[in-house]
Amino acid sequence: MVTNTLTDQIIKAGKSLIKELEESGIKVDSALWFNYQEEGSWKLMLSFSNIEEEGPKAAYKKVQKALSNVQEKNMIFLDDIVIVEPNTRLIQSLKRAFNKCKDITISNSVIDGQLISGAHIYTL
Repeated sequence: MVTNTLTDQIIKAGKSLIKELEESGIKVDSALWFNYQEEGSWKLMLSFSNIEEEGPKAAYKKVQKALSNVQEKNMIFLDDIVIVEPNTRLIQSLKRAFNKCKDITISNSVIDGQLISGAHIYTL
């Protein structure tokens, strides 16, 4: 389980999971680690364009399967992952602010009126 520290190994494990998802034919629209400060933990936030069609249960099953193929199996667990729709306010705000950026880390920022205590953005 990912705690309140986002390490380089966890960032690498997230990148491996995204690669595994895409190699299995799943288009990842957005992927980022997000610091849920009130929980004291980081979650890997993923969005897929077809989540509305298939539903979140099917998306979590695909992620679970991909997790079993990731080399860094013990770095990320399904509990560390949050699947959101691509049109959520947070994703849309981050896209407007960081659309062309990849693999960047931000902290203590206010974006579109939302406090972002920490995030590592793979892709938006």
